[in-house]
Amino acid sequence: MSASYGLTAPLQAAIAEAEELIANAPFIRTEADRLEGYDYLAGRIRMAMQTAFDYDLEQPVFINPTHQFSRQGLDNPDAVYFHAYLREGVEYVVRGVRGTSADLSFQVMGGTYSADSAATSLMAFDDRELDVAEDGSFEFRYTAEPGAKTLIVREVFNDWESESRGSITIERVDTVGRPRRPLTRETLAKKYDVAARSLVGSIQTWFAFPHFFQYKEPVNTLTAPASTPGGLSSQFSSIGHYELDEDEAMIVTVPRCDDCTYQAIQIGSDWYASTDYETHQTSLTKAQAVADGDGLMRFVISERPPGPDGAPIANWLETTGHRTGPIMLRWQQLTRDLTAADGPSVEVVKVADVPGLLPGTPALTAAEYAGRIAARQRAIAGRMIS
Repeated sequence: MSASYGLTAPLQAAIAEAEELIANAPFIRTEADRLEGYDYLAGRIRMAMQTAFDYDLEQPVFINPTHQFSRQGLDNPDAVYFHAYLREGVEYVVRGVRGTSADLSFQVMGGTYSADSAATSLMAFDDRELDVAEDGSFEFRYTAEPGAKTLIVREVFNDWESESRGSITIERVDTVGRPRRPLTRETLAKKYDVAARSLVGSIQTWFAFPHFFQYKEPVNTLTAPASTPGGLSSQFSSIGHYELDEDEAMIVTVPRCDDCTYQAIQIGSDWYASTDYETHQTSLTKAQAVADGDGLMRFVISERPPGPDGAPIANWLETTGHRTGPIMLRWQQLTRDLTAADGPSVEVVKVADVPGLLPGTPALTAAEYAGRIAARQRAIAGRMIS
């Protein structure tokens, strides 16, 4: 006779349901799309297990649910994400050491994202509001307000090679020093059930989410910079989505902004997730990009290298086989509001015509471009956690 408690049954059913959602996604066109979906599913399973089993409302910790092996919500390749679950009315102490990243921000969310709506931002601020000591250490206290469910921390890097991570912890004032409660069958059953609901819910959410924002816009356009809805206090963003044939390119021209510590562009997949930003150049910050003499950065989104004689160029964003996908530009730690003049303009052209349209953009050799990719790999290896 089996001694199984049957606790995993909800998760097994959820994985089967999630697989059907992935396998039948309406935007799948190729076998590569389907295989990418199964890889995406693995990340969703991983996230669901982590958020269900690693969190503890009595002994909170920051977990890292979004990274290169678990992509979601058009995750920012330049960010390390942490979040901790909160209980209303409870006091927390957050301590850390400020690294040298371009931005360190905090956001308290009410509720969660769903297929029907976005979560509510209850509070958002960045490290400029912290009292940071000479050694980089900081501490603040927060009593979770009504509706508060999650504290999200983002550490964002503008220069991947020179900026370093800090450290951060969270503790409940009223439970620190106590042992964790022993496991019970009921507790484990609840955790497996939470993982099951989280898995299916996250896939449904991120299928729906881009239609709230990106896919409301006409294809091959980008919005003027605006304060990110439900986002950080000092973040502006520009959003859109592309549809390009293999012989087409999108030229995105945007002024380099010196009134923020962080500025970047990225493209993603129809899974509403980042694409491979380690071994391909699918995102660029203002520190990584090249600005022309007129102060404008001219990015080229295309499948094929857009330089002379089919060579890569510094500001090339690789679509990596994705004929369609979202685009997002971000500005963080701004010292002023942006206007339309600070935002991007877009032109769709033939890849073969790009060298003539951007005569000042030098081509890179294969070795030079490989060096750029190697630098990305090394920076991410030193920065990311999984």
